[in-house]
This record gives sequence, C-alpha cells and structure tokens, in this order.
Amino acid sequence: MALHMRMQREMLTEVTACPAQPQRRSETILVVDDNASVLKTVVEILKNAHFKVLSAADGAGAVELANKTEGRIDLLLTDVDMPLVSGPDLGLKLKKTRPDLHVMLMSGGDNGNLLVLNYGWAFLQKPFVSAKLVQMITEVLDSPDRSQLGGQEFDSRKDTR
Repeated sequence: MALHMRMQREMLTEVTACPAQPQRRSETILVVDDNASVLKTVVEILKNAHFKVLSAADGAGAVELANKTEGRIDLLLTDVDMPLVSGPDLGLKLKKTRPDLHVMLMSGGDNGNLLVLNYGWAFLQKPFVSAKLVQMITEVLDSPDRSQLGGQEFDSRKDTR
C-alpha cells in the first residue's frame, strides 16, 4: 500500500510537467489498473498528452469496454498483477478480437519485466514519470507490433510482424 501511495505522489507531481503535444492525437489507449488512484493518474497523464483514453479497473471491465467500443483501440496499457485476470492474460484475450492492438505492461512488482521475454510486449516499471510514459507509448505506437498471439513463450522464429 505504501508503494502505491508513493507511486501516486510521484506520478501526480509529474502530470503537469508532461509536455503537451501541439495537436490532438488520433490514437486510443485502453488503460487498466486495479488501483483507482494509479488508474486516475495515468488517465490524466495521457489525456494531457492529447490521447483518446478509455479506462477500466479490472480485466472483465476492460473486455466489456473493448467489446462495446466500435472504433479502433490502438494500445492496451495494463498493470501486470490484477485479481482474476492478469495483464498478460488480458492482452492475449483482447488480441484475439483486435489483432492489431499494441500491448504495454506496467508493474510496481519485481517480476513484471520478465514477462516481456514471454510476450514480446513493451514494459514500464512503476513508478514512472509522465514524460517517460508518454515517450514509451509514442514509441510503441510508432513501432511494428512484435507480440505473438499465443503461448507463454517468446520465439523470434514465430515473429511474423
């Protein structure tokens, strides 16, 4: 709990420091985090950076929101460790119906970055500053999506994108 409070304070102090981009971006980002204060802060950071933002507090809510959203969702930004549905499992589930979806994992835990090897997805360690979050999301959106559609492995021979 203390870690989440510290992360929230650090991210909140950076919200206003994030350089606004001159024009409205067209990308839509779905943010999922089971910690309400972290979710609120990340959503605010991304809105200040002129992204279109959807948000959910858990995997089930994210799936429901994605199913209701008719337009494109360009990126899923999700916490790794959540009850019932983990971030990686959520990414796999959403990529089945939205194969062009980019996935970016974030975690305040010690083991989250190991999942990058399994899925080929971008990873950001919490706490982070807002400028770094926006920079990484922009880089992920501007890069080919290397994530694979299934399995708990990473094998570059299966990388078809």
